[in-house]
Amino acid sequence: MPLEARNIGFRYSGGPWVLREVDIVVNSGEVVGLTGPSGCGKTTLGRIMAGYELPCRGNVMLDGRPLPVGGYNPVQMVFQHPEKAVNTRWKMKDTISEGWNPDDGILKSLGIEREWLNRWPNELSGGELQRFCVARALGPKTRFLVADEMTTMLDAITQAQIWRVVLDVARRRNLGVLVISHEQSLIKRLCGKVVALG
Repeated sequence: MPLEARNIGFRYSGGPWVLREVDIVVNSGEVVGLTGPSGCGKTTLGRIMAGYELPCRGNVMLDGRPLPVGGYNPVQMVFQHPEKAVNTRWKMKDTISEGWNPDDGILKSLGIEREWLNRWPNELSGGELQRFCVARALGPKTRFLVADEMTTMLDAITQAQIWRVVLDVARRRNLGVLVISHEQSLIKRLCGKVVALG
């Protein structure tokens, strides 16, 4: 069943419309690219589809019903800047167990060392933090993943490793993935369908 954003309109109070009558559908097992110039509303649309923002118009539906509020959200989002997505007062073992307790297999596949679990966020690099954010988002209840410039700040080897894991999990579990990126080569390589804003 799909994750659908229908007739989405959004603006910040008193400002111009960031999004206007936008429709996008991500089906289970589908990898969809969302692209467009800076400032066109890509991140805002991703946040709306993951439940972080409420649209001013339109709605987001999961399996034909409104996106659930409260509890573990079946739509998870990984942001461009991982340092802004973790609680600096929690050790990494607490951060990752916020969503679920991943086994050694997923940790190893993402290149996460067991010793990192006892570290604070400021003791890890941006790439190491992002690995944790991806692992946290791939919990067993996750059905859709919104990846907002998820690997833009990382080196090519780390990018390839993370995307390999995400796409493998998506195939095995029939997850839908929305890839938000301005990198056309990445969109072309990963996505079967592309939606352009702006």
